[in-house]
Amino acid sequence: KRYKFMKSKYILASLFCLAAFSCSDDKSFEPAYTVSLEADENMTTNVDASQVFQTIDGFASSDAWDMDFIGKYWSNSNKEGIAKLLFSRNIDSKGRPEGIGLSMWRVNVGGGSSEQGDASGIPDKYERRVECFLNQDGSYNWSKQAGQQYFMQKAKEYGCESFVLFTNTPPVWYTKNGLAFPTKGASSNQDEDKNNLKDEHYEDFAEFLATVTKHFVDQGYNIPLISPINEPQVDWRKTPGADAEQEGCSYTHEKTKILVTALNDKLEEKGLATNILLGEASRWEPIYTTNSGGYYSNLVDHYFNPDYKNYYNGNEEGKYYLGNLKHVPNILCAHSYHTDKTWSSLKTAREKAYEKAQQFGVELYQTEWSMLSTDYDNYENYDDASYMDLALSMARVLHHDLATANVRSWSYWTSVSQERWSQKSRFYLIRVSADGKDGEDYGDLHNNGVYATCKNLWVLGNYSLFIRPNFQRVALNLPEESEEFFGSAYISPEKNRVVVVYTNLKSESIHIECGIQGLDGKEVVAVNQYTTSNAKDLKQEPDYLVGHIPAKSVVTVVYDLK
Repeated sequence: KRYKFMKSKYILASLFCLAAFSCSDDKSFEPAYTVSLEADENMTTNVDASQVFQTIDGFASSDAWDMDFIGKYWSNSNKEGIAKLLFSRNIDSKGRPEGIGLSMWRVNVGGGSSEQGDASGIPDKYERRVECFLNQDGSYNWSKQAGQQYFMQKAKEYGCESFVLFTNTPPVWYTKNGLAFPTKGASSNQDEDKNNLKDEHYEDFAEFLATVTKHFVDQGYNIPLISPINEPQVDWRKTPGADAEQEGCSYTHEKTKILVTALNDKLEEKGLATNILLGEASRWEPIYTTNSGGYYSNLVDHYFNPDYKNYYNGNEEGKYYLGNLKHVPNILCAHSYHTDKTWSSLKTAREKAYEKAQQFGVELYQTEWSMLSTDYDNYENYDDASYMDLALSMARVLHHDLATANVRSWSYWTSVSQERWSQKSRFYLIRVSADGKDGEDYGDLHNNGVYATCKNLWVLGNYSLFIRPNFQRVALNLPEESEEFFGSAYISPEKNRVVVVYTNLKSESIHIECGIQGLDGKEVVAVNQYTTSNAKDLKQEPDYLVGHIPAKSVVTVVYDLK
């Protein structure tokens, strides 16, 4: 079907009114005549399925940090409801998705700050402390992190395809200060003060990580990747007189090579197919530049250029090549923080990262993002910005990570969190409130609470629910891509489905006529559209609204082919 959108705002308003008075709860409004709706702008787009880019490995979020408390202490109905929102792929008979169908799940392997209590130096017991499977005597307690394990199990039951283990610190038994973060004064400029792992425990740490991996593989989890280092560019030391924010540890290239080599050997010894995910850079620049932290930068050259030697202070430091290790794939990952505020910074940093990675056949992952700042240029004023405005900021990051950096995987940071300090929805997909409070109250998660979805969840679902593992990004040609209207397209490995995601930041609606070429004789047999906007949460549209991209919305159009 092709619907012509005529210019009459009164027709659109009348249809909505008619729908409101004509629909029962069981049946959607179905007009008995051809419907014409106005769009403020008409546009013709084209998908070229013969022009193929990266393969998608999955869309993810992480279980840091509140998931453990919720999984342990909340009611079964609440826990199940949150799991369903994150992992379910079911779309009910009324066209309402139950969840966003995450295909990857990032699991935080803790360092033991939780068991230390207030002595951990991390004051936020509700979010930032994490248990450790390893006991001080070297034995393991697999009942630890029980809440996180609950959500791992639910993810597997819902069909989540893969799990990525990551850790922020070695177990506290292996650290220099017995804590989950370094404590040397911030006035120290010594790199050794930023690294908190004792030299004699690198192999022990690798053994711990490999043992945890094998335990969960034996439990039936598909764990293709483990990430042993998080944001090595960040100075995780506690400032004198201040509290630590979370578990953390920095590693120079030299220390990274020691740890990764040891972990590679341990994975091989245990007969695991799991590979090591390198990078977890705090932003995109360390992937490609030498000006983003000295010992912690230029990751592509250091780890995947066999001829590269770095020099600091005129001294040759040697090679840190890791591309010859069996369990190190040609993948680097970064976090999309700090280069996300403007369209220009989004585009430039990711272009450079992709260009550098291409030189040595390295592929990219984006493994962590949430909205660290309030200063984004897609809205005028943060205080007046709606939750949809903030979700549209995320949509811009998603787009450039996928279409400019060509990432194979995209991950959100904290899946659930409480809202406080006027942070709005900047740090969660699902909002939780402790003790049954539904405000900005920040309370004890050891009791039952309430949860609610937000626009971030559904915007991510515009991608994750429909673009499944092994889909490939293909060319989407727009008359003119701009920071106000952009999109990307994907095709299934069976070549029987094309998914196109559009983001419209304009204050006007757009009508799309999309042509698809390069289908090897296949034709479109069905079209479905799902819209997220201020008024809609990944809502499946009736046929007469297919092609209508509302103002301030993210829209997914699914074409079934035969």
